[in-house]
Amino acid sequence: LAGGCRCSALPAPRQGVTENVRRRLREFDVGDRFSRLPLPRAAVLLPLLVRGGRLHLLLTVRSMQLRRSPGEVCFPGGKSEATDKDDIDTALREAKEEVGLQPERVEVICRLVPGIDKMNNLVTPVVGFIEDTFQATPNPDEVSEVFVVPLEYFVKPLNYKTLSYKTSSGYSTRIHCFTYDDPEHKRSFKIWGLTAHFAVFLALVVFGERPTFEVDYDLDNLISSSENNFFNLYASVYERKKSNL
Repeated sequence: LAGGCRCSALPAPRQGVTENVRRRLREFDVGDRFSRLPLPRAAVLLPLLVRGGRLHLLLTVRSMQLRRSPGEVCFPGGKSEATDKDDIDTALREAKEEVGLQPERVEVICRLVPGIDKMNNLVTPVVGFIEDTFQATPNPDEVSEVFVVPLEYFVKPLNYKTLSYKTSSGYSTRIHCFTYDDPEHKRSFKIWGLTAHFAVFLALVVFGERPTFEVDYDLDNLISSSENNFFNLYASVYERKKSNL
């Protein structure tokens, strides 16, 4: 396994449901292959849990007092710090700071192909299993709410639209936008942008089936097409950075 597994003493959650998922995810593990690219680094944790026999993803809502993207849905995560050994460390540290998730309560499975955010940070998604009994304690300075969404929603949504988007460097892409009606909080959450991008890719990897909407991947060659998409985006950002020098 690239990058090594940081397994913890977790009771393996629902062996039946998760064993195939672990295996599929490990096939997509990029390890630290992208870590040498000359962009500022960030990482997010994609926390998977099993509830009622189904996989769910834990998401947060950014505090309204944050300067950047207040009130938006995202995964726990943030910019890397000098003390972080790698992207896994960054994601686990941020999840602890934001929602009180102890690093040893996460069974890290893999790192997926990164994305590039609006600030041109290289954002690495770290996938890990957590126990379904986890009770979040949101840090109010950073997080206003925590909720879970069935992972399947990101391939078979009830409320979805797509926005076409051109990056400042001229790269055209599509932005997924989901509205999820949460029965627990009795309200709707809008999940879009890089967060939705990572959730969709994770669901495609795990379920291996065609979504009910268009995606920018060759679904028969998901690994290579996701890496090609990333390198096209990276090339457009990096060319622009070089021309600004």
